[in-house]
Amino acid sequence: MTVTDPSPPSPVPARILVVGGGGRENALGWALARCPGVEQVLVAPGNGGTTALAGCGQLAIAESDHGALAAACRAHAIDLVVVGPEAPLAAGLADRLRSEGLAVFGPGADGALLEASKRWAKDLMQEAGVPTAGYWAATDRQQALDALERHGRPLVVKADGLAAGKGVTVADSLEQCREAIEEVFAGRFQSAAPGEAAAPSLVLEERLHGPEVSVFALTDGRSMVLLPPAQDHKRIGEGDTGPNTGGMGAYAPARLLDAAGMEQVRQRVLEPILAALRARGIDYRGVIFAGLMLTEEGLRVIEFNCRFGDPECETLMPLLGPELAQVLLACATGRLEQAPPLTIEPRCSACVIAAAAGYPGEVRRGDPIDGDLGDDPDLQLFHAGSRRSEAGPVVTAGGRVLAVVAQADDFDTAFERAYDGLGRVGFEGMVYRRDIGHQVRTRRPALP
Repeated sequence: MTVTDPSPPSPVPARILVVGGGGRENALGWALARCPGVEQVLVAPGNGGTTALAGCGQLAIAESDHGALAAACRAHAIDLVVVGPEAPLAAGLADRLRSEGLAVFGPGADGALLEASKRWAKDLMQEAGVPTAGYWAATDRQQALDALERHGRPLVVKADGLAAGKGVTVADSLEQCREAIEEVFAGRFQSAAPGEAAAPSLVLEERLHGPEVSVFALTDGRSMVLLPPAQDHKRIGEGDTGPNTGGMGAYAPARLLDAAGMEQVRQRVLEPILAALRARGIDYRGVIFAGLMLTEEGLRVIEFNCRFGDPECETLMPLLGPELAQVLLACATGRLEQAPPLTIEPRCSACVIAAAAGYPGEVRRGDPIDGDLGDDPDLQLFHAGSRRSEAGPVVTAGGRVLAVVAQADDFDTAFERAYDGLGRVGFEGMVYRRDIGHQVRTRRPALP
């Protein structure tokens, strides 16, 4: 008797569109183009390094131009759209593309509220029983100042909405809190969630203490695949000093969470939040990024994001196996249980960011980027803030310009390879930290 497998093999998307133009999208394009069965990956709008990636092409379409992106999907017979940044997700790009019958890895505008509204996310965590800091919402300046005075101690001030990685102040004094509150209500941050009034609002939170770690789950709304935990470095200065940035480097897997710790994250954080989303009628398909702090009282969620982190994405992609395209398509189509297991290399991955002079403030642009990394399979160069000039050369075009990523069997070797690679590329005024991964390195450089 012939036994027929009731589950058809999970399809491979032949043509993929990655939406976005940063380092995260450069890494996604690189990883997806390496998957067997993928014929071409297009990136819109991409950056100066997009076409240097084997199997990748570039479309000069802004991530905010939903109509042009939909037309491009039709013209290029796209099988899967992977949306990288949070802004187009919050603006409903995934909804628009799904309405035209496309498979999209990325939540709709309702699910993107996990990142687009701090208050909405905190309310959902409370509803789901997810461990997080105590919080108080305020919709006007005086309400926020009154709440601060009632508590009489420094709190974390978060603008309620997308703020391009900014809008969060971890205050050390009441005066810093007051200044941060004034900044929010002066309209410094784009803090309105999509579909809500444009008036600024904020969330005040209890300040937590402990190491931070990032966990990413690929999900079709019910099932999930957890990626290795990662840890990034936000401060611009060595020794974790100076202003916060979008991230100056990262490494994975972070040793802060072992297998038991990851299972705790699954059971206490990710499964409850997915259940709470379903209870609200939200079909969440994409990645959930849980930013965690490991406090003396246990793990706490600092925030959720609706997309991959950057530079964690650049760090993780080289560890993921050839099934990645199938897994993302299965998430997009609600069939994750039918996808093959995602292979994850049991190696160490190290990422160092090269930024432009002046970052994270005003930066210089237009400097030529020189050098290359050759064909070392354990070394990758991902572009972020770069563009191809009219004269031909690739030049700097943003704050974080390049990410050099390396893999090895131990972190010391991985970081040595990454820094060696960084020495082979460069541009005028390049800024980087020499102590990325200091938590896991034993052979550390001598710093002034």
